[in-house]
Amino acid sequence: MVSVIVEADIVMNAARKPLPGKGKNKGKKGCSEMPDNVALFATIILLLPMIYFLLAAPAFLLVRLDVPPVALLLRAMFNGYFLTLAIAGVIGTIAVAVTGRLVLAIGIGLIAAFAASSRRWFLRQMDARLSDRDAGDADAVRRLRRLHWGGMLSNAIQLAAIVACIPYIAVAPT
Repeated sequence: MVSVIVEADIVMNAARKPLPGKGKNKGKKGCSEMPDNVALFATIILLLPMIYFLLAAPAFLLVRLDVPPVALLLRAMFNGYFLTLAIAGVIGTIAVAVTGRLVLAIGIGLIAAFAASSRRWFLRQMDARLSDRDAGDADAVRRLRRLHWGGMLSNAIQLAAIVACIPYIAVAPT
């Protein structure tokens, strides 16, 4: 009789709710409630450059982009962000693929591929706007600012998508 009471206490926590993987959910197919550490690692290494860019990029809204060193610093920040995101995406893709979560690996791989192609496109566009500015085009700074806003919007959309998927990513399939 005592062993039954002790066993029941192990299955329930202090709030009298079943612990993850115990009680009512025990033996059901689907997903366990234990976190998948590799998927969380991959998500975190993707989030780090995105959060950095989210915090650093708005500072360039406060300065004039017709000053050459400022515009070059903005270009360098975009270059570093996309390069870091692509590398983090490749690492995350490989790590998750090794664990067998191929759908998640494809999703992270798509983010890495998007970062690599975006880097190429954004840097070409920035170089063109900087050349236009140096040639005396008065509208080039406004187009460079629009490009800056587009990069921040792209980052914010990707960041929101990853954060929204965390509950699905973090749960390990059984």
